[in-house]
Amino acid sequence: MTSPTPCYHCALPVPPGSRFSADVLGQTREFCCPGCQAVAQAIVAGGLQSYYQHRSEASANPQALPVQLAQELALYDRPDVQKPFVRHEGDQAETTLLIEGISCAACGWLIEKHLMRLPAVSEARLNLSNHRLYLRWADNRLPLSEVLSELRHIGYAAHPYQADRAAEQLASDNRLALRQLGVAGLLWFQAMMATMATWPEFNIDLSSEMHTILRWFALFLTTPIVFYSCAPFFKGAMRDLRTRHLTMDVSVSLAIGGAYVAGIWTAITGVGELYFDAVGMFALFLLAGRYLERRARQRTAAATAQLVNLLPASCLRLSDDGQSERILLSELKVGDKVLVHPGAVLPADGKIVEGQSSIDESLLTGEYLPQSRNVGDAVTAGTLNVEGVLTVQVLALGQDTRLSAIVRLLDRAQNEKPRLGQIADKAAQWFLLFSLIAALAIGLIWWQLDPDRAFWIVLAMLVATCPCALSLATPTALTAATGTLHSLGLLLTRGHVLEGLNKIDTVIFDKTGTLTEGRLALRSIRPLRDLSSDQCLALAAALENRSEHPIARAFGRAPHAAKDVHSTPGLGLEGLVGEHRLRIGQPRFVCELSHCPIPEMPNEPGQWLLLGDTEGVLAWLVLDDRLRADAPKLLAACNARGWRTLLLSGDSSPMVASVAAELGIDEAQGGLSPDDKLRVLKDLHAQGRTVLMLGDGVNDVPVLAAADISVAMGSATDLAKTSADAVLLSNHLGALVQAFSLARRTRRVIIENLLWASVYNGLMLPFAALGWITPVWAAVGMSISSLIVVLNALRLTRMPRQAQTQPTPNTRPLPA
Repeated sequence: MTSPTPCYHCALPVPPGSRFSADVLGQTREFCCPGCQAVAQAIVAGGLQSYYQHRSEASANPQALPVQLAQELALYDRPDVQKPFVRHEGDQAETTLLIEGISCAACGWLIEKHLMRLPAVSEARLNLSNHRLYLRWADNRLPLSEVLSELRHIGYAAHPYQADRAAEQLASDNRLALRQLGVAGLLWFQAMMATMATWPEFNIDLSSEMHTILRWFALFLTTPIVFYSCAPFFKGAMRDLRTRHLTMDVSVSLAIGGAYVAGIWTAITGVGELYFDAVGMFALFLLAGRYLERRARQRTAAATAQLVNLLPASCLRLSDDGQSERILLSELKVGDKVLVHPGAVLPADGKIVEGQSSIDESLLTGEYLPQSRNVGDAVTAGTLNVEGVLTVQVLALGQDTRLSAIVRLLDRAQNEKPRLGQIADKAAQWFLLFSLIAALAIGLIWWQLDPDRAFWIVLAMLVATCPCALSLATPTALTAATGTLHSLGLLLTRGHVLEGLNKIDTVIFDKTGTLTEGRLALRSIRPLRDLSSDQCLALAAALENRSEHPIARAFGRAPHAAKDVHSTPGLGLEGLVGEHRLRIGQPRFVCELSHCPIPEMPNEPGQWLLLGDTEGVLAWLVLDDRLRADAPKLLAACNARGWRTLLLSGDSSPMVASVAAELGIDEAQGGLSPDDKLRVLKDLHAQGRTVLMLGDGVNDVPVLAAADISVAMGSATDLAKTSADAVLLSNHLGALVQAFSLARRTRRVIIENLLWASVYNGLMLPFAALGWITPVWAAVGMSISSLIVVLNALRLTRMPRQAQTQPTPNTRPLPA
């Protein structure tokens, strides 16, 4: 069987019989839809067709980009709407736009070239790393809505960029941490060279004047490290002392401060050893560890900020005389009536007062099929109207909507989430308390025996017992393992995942979009009369050709669309194909056309549709979601470890039981709300179970947040990703199997590191107390100990040969 021709614009398969084509680069190219064809024609008409020669990846399909109506774009021309994100200087305006649909560097070239050809645009610069477009133009000659429309014409959706304050603060803190790390690393190397030149071991014949210059030069270089790079340690120590809470910041600050003061004394008097190299060494190791930890935390975003993206920017409000007016969502009030067209997202919670349609609630409930809704039924903000025009009365806005309730569940679940780090914090407090008391006691003893050596011995104890290796033992191993898993397509966003995987005994799976692909596919056709399967498919595709319902996508595109097509929400379609009037949809609806009895539905799982005409029924057609090819491998790995497996889905169809039976899942429950899923998880926790959750929808967010370990699919919603401990970027479930094996190796390496660090600190403390180790050699020993920990952790970057290859992604339908 020959593979389908890829669309020249987006590389999606071109449906059989498609007639969408255009001349590009001197050849006739085929396209999968009129959207890709129109974009290609616009690019060619603008003289920018060389874009297709330079791009390295396929472009985004325009139909996958957010649909913005002309009326909504016109809202961006209002001064009050532009105020937060557009700056005016004379007759020039400047703004930053967030661009969707960018796939490679050639997209940036195309966007900049196309906009710069507009006479009113003076500057257009796209940052490919964050997809932000800086635009400067004369808005009195070219409205902003026309700029956005021009971008739509070449296949890109643009939105005003307004940074979330929390995310901006995280990014600012991250930049500061990186600068502090860079300053410490650069100045430490220079200070180390100056300090080492003064050591007698090097036998360098220095004059007393040069010796003095090197001491002061080392002090000059170390001072920024202490007061700039190490400022977070001192601030943390002061905060902890005020709250009577011991952390590593106290010990680190004492060691760094003591070594720095001792170095100043030596620089002034010329008596003793310089410890400026030790200060820089402490700072570099500790700042590097904290920076890696900060980077992991930065990958998670505020769930409430991501929630805004689920709602439309504007809506159509109906006046008392029935006229519609497009307004911003912030202008909507409870009690208002809104008009929701097919393909639009509902702006608020409410009830239908006029019209009937199907509502796609998969984002909230997991139901992969739209649900029929009629007058009087409740609808939810963030869901998609699929078919008919609806008039909805607003009942709840903002924090009172169901979406906000899910976010509150998320916050509550995050607060209840077990903190494995609390145990480590308590152990570290006791260790630090013991070290400080021991240093003080030994210092007093030496003060009585030899006051000249007391300070240096106390400093050596603080340096020797500085928990650098202990603090690096776990983060370095987790960082090495995290990088290895990232190369396999699994991104860890919290450090406790690999540690926690070793304690898992229960796994909860979502179905739609997790174990399955989350989209319907035509599995088989059962003719009931004299037509062949191909003929029945052609008739069905002609009927579904113009429908926006997700079911229609399973039939592909027909060369000729049906005429006079009418949609009855929740029941099906009726139209003319040639001279034949046909219906497709629910059996009763189809049989009403010919007044024939309803044929017996096959006793097999799936979404069964009936096709018929005025003379009777023609065929049964069955649609199914597709099971991911590597799902059986993942379940086999779970069963091999003796884990209990559960399938919890918002889907109430028989597909839930079918998937569970196919994969050998222990327990399956369908038709569950987010509260129901969270209740099941709490029951498992009450039984002493340690739970891993794998999901992808907003309805999975509370469970993802409350589970001991949570993994979101790469195709998941932003809200699900930010709530999960890990994101499966590749969507290959096989990467999780590798994570299970790597978790065991990581645990072994962590134990080895902790054992080594404990033995080192346990031996160095008495040696330093006896005065056998000077602060310099204590610093060298601390560095060697830390290096051993790091090198041991790097072994995790090597994966077994069979783990280094990903299976070829493919899909297969569920068995009948």
